Amino acid sequence: MDMTYWLIALSSAAMMIAVGLAGIPLLRRLNARQEVREEGPQSHRRKSGTPTMGGVLMMAALAISLVLYRVDAVDIYWLLFLVFGYALLGLLDDGIKAVYKRNLGLTARQKMLGQLLLAGIFCYGLSTVEHMTTVLHLPYSDLAWNLGPAYYALAMVVIVGTSNAVNLTDGLDGLAAGTVAVAMAAYTWIARMQDMMDVALVSTILLGICLGFLVFNYHPAKVFMGDTGSLALGAGLAGMALWTHTELLLIVIGGVFVAEALSVILQVTSYKTRGKRIFRMSPLHHHFELGGWGEVRVVHTFWLVAILCACVGIWLY
Repeated sequence: MDMTYWLIALSSAAMMIAVGLAGIPLLRRLNARQEVREEGPQSHRRKSGTPTMGGVLMMAALAISLVLYRVDAVDIYWLLFLVFGYALLGLLDDGIKAVYKRNLGLTARQKMLGQLLLAGIFCYGLSTVEHMTTVLHLPYSDLAWNLGPAYYALAMVVIVGTSNAVNLTDGLDGLAAGTVAVAMAAYTWIARMQDMMDVALVSTILLGICLGFLVFNYHPAKVFMGDTGSLALGAGLAGMALWTHTELLLIVIGGVFVAEALSVILQVTSYKTRGKRIFRMSPLHHHFELGGWGEVRVVHTFWLVAILCACVGIWLY
């Protein structure tokens, strides 16, 4: 990224810090506190009561930054609809948890229906308004396939899958914010290479917001982003992959998210079919925690892996 984009990222980070300083005390007063999962690691019990719904502050910083940088291109509205739509769905989930003092908000079915509905509306916009091509490209090759209407089914899988994968990654202090920041940096570069300056601007702003959020979310976290933040960030990454037609490349760039989601799928499948667990606990970051790694060590290692995945993704591109 050139200096202009770094300045945008830094100013967005500063905006996030300002919003966080004002908003975190408000979250405490509203009693928006984290309820730790009973089945989670015992060491996480001390996190109970930490303010959550930090994603609301992230979305506020995003909205302010979009206004300041005059991001008003019509073709980017669908991407912003996806981000803010998933944020609202996450807010509903977080709100139920906070009001009823439990670690479960919406049911899995309710959340999935909401995600599919929002993804479907986004795909409708891509098809009828933006007239996006339905070609799927294989990275580092000239191979491409026109999937026709099936492309939009794939797009919905990408959106729902990525949002849930980032949500699963958000289990340790600073883990999701740091790994998403790395992926956003990669998509800033890719969008610029395609002369999609509005997409690059949005990804740069989100990169800065993630970095600013780490000021409060790094261990020991003063606030968690909750589903409001993780679902929105995951949807944003998916939207950028679809917009830049790097759907398959997202698997590489978001390698950490893929590993986290796969660990859950493999764990559940193995336990239901064989009665045995593959990992000490899933998602994957808990496996390393229970293996004796400290939380900070796990987070830093996953950040490094995320950087490696992003570099490989850019090289493949």
